[in-house]
Amino acid sequence: MPAETVLILGGTAEANALAKRLADERPATRTILSLAGRTKDPVLAAAETRIGGFGGVAGLAAFMASEGVTRLVDATHPFAVGISRGATAAARLAGTPRLALVRPAWEPMPSDRWIDADCLRGAASALPAKCRAFLALGRQHLAPFARRLDVRFAVRMVDPPADPLPFPAELVFGLPSADWREEAALFERLEITHLVSRNSGGAASYPKIEAARRLGFPVVMIRRMAAPELPTAATVEEVMAWLSASA
Repeated sequence: MPAETVLILGGTAEANALAKRLADERPATRTILSLAGRTKDPVLAAAETRIGGFGGVAGLAAFMASEGVTRLVDATHPFAVGISRGATAAARLAGTPRLALVRPAWEPMPSDRWIDADCLRGAASALPAKCRAFLALGRQHLAPFARRLDVRFAVRMVDPPADPLPFPAELVFGLPSADWREEAALFERLEITHLVSRNSGGAASYPKIEAARRLGFPVVMIRRMAAPELPTAATVEEVMAWLSASA
């Protein structure tokens, strides 16, 4: 068994970037990238990949023990609060050092028109009647918007839904563009008047926020819930330093 095995709870661009850094800079380290399996064809990094759940806290702790995991990095989505809490509890149970990689939240620019919301239901209530709203949310977060029969929706999804959406909507398939101009062109084509987004942070999904700013329409921004317990890191570089210091 390798002297060091790092388990990365992934599903984010930062998780993939960390897996690549470990493969390039620490080839003797066994790296396991765990994905929830919600995306049909996920972008895979240069690491041993595991797809699917662990069966709760006890299951994750048992997996770490059986695979000889020496370090756990929680690099899940900033809104995956339940997974992060479970990872913290499992790490304690297994006696495995854990670090949460949490990308900083976005901050509004002077010309941004943000409408803050505490939850999905609050975001749905914040939309004005007869607006055309683009929901930059996952399939599992759409139900609270079903009651807004007075709003026209557009929804972006990576994969076609297996079941009908809870409300009529124009569907856009694929990943967000890395160029705000392309996002702006999409919004203009769809005649979008409001964007609904969670404050995920990071550069990968920021172009839609910049596009809304450039076009001058409001963003209903859903605040993050409680941050993961310490220790945390804000960048892949900080994670690499933690791994080196812990070695």
